[in-house]
Amino acid sequence: MNSKRLHLILAALLVLLGIGLLISAREANSLLQNKSNTLSSLKASDQAATAQKAQLAKDRQDIATYTQLNNIAKSVVPQDKDQAEAVRQIVNLASQSGIQQLSSISFPASTLGGAKLKTPNGLTQVTPVKSIPGVYDLQITITQNNSAEVPYNAFVTFLKKLEMNRRTAQVTSISVEPDQKSANMVAFTLVIDEFIKP
Repeated sequence: MNSKRLHLILAALLVLLGIGLLISAREANSLLQNKSNTLSSLKASDQAATAQKAQLAKDRQDIATYTQLNNIAKSVVPQDKDQAEAVRQIVNLASQSGIQQLSSISFPASTLGGAKLKTPNGLTQVTPVKSIPGVYDLQITITQNNSAEVPYNAFVTFLKKLEMNRRTAQVTSISVEPDQKSANMVAFTLVIDEFIKP
């Protein structure tokens, strides 16, 4: 073998090694890029899992914190629209206030058995409270007419007792008419809201 031929073989070998090195470097770079993308994806998944774990721990703490509040809300807001119970409580409050007999206690007209029910769970006579999902409002009208007027102080006491009662916690309309002969005696019409969370 002469030197010229050896030189050509070594040059060809050197070129082949260079090409192999370039191909290997490109493959290694591609492999490293794939591994880098996989690592970035795993890091993002880990961060998301860590954030979810932290949120879950916070949610568990919130559940523990607000369980008592939820229980209080359930005991404060009635779960039913028991009209007989509402009437009984209103009559008792009136009696405790010195009003022996109310002229009338009325509720909105019922659509029970009709084609349209007002709420998804079938309650009638109620309207949804806009700002509190799942809570409904039943309006009750209490009337004490002119033939059975009551003392003004008894009326004020009755109002206070109504607003302290969990079934009749909000008086939305008051109409008072004093007696022409005795300003201390009044007739009245009240519209109160009973809130229900079935």
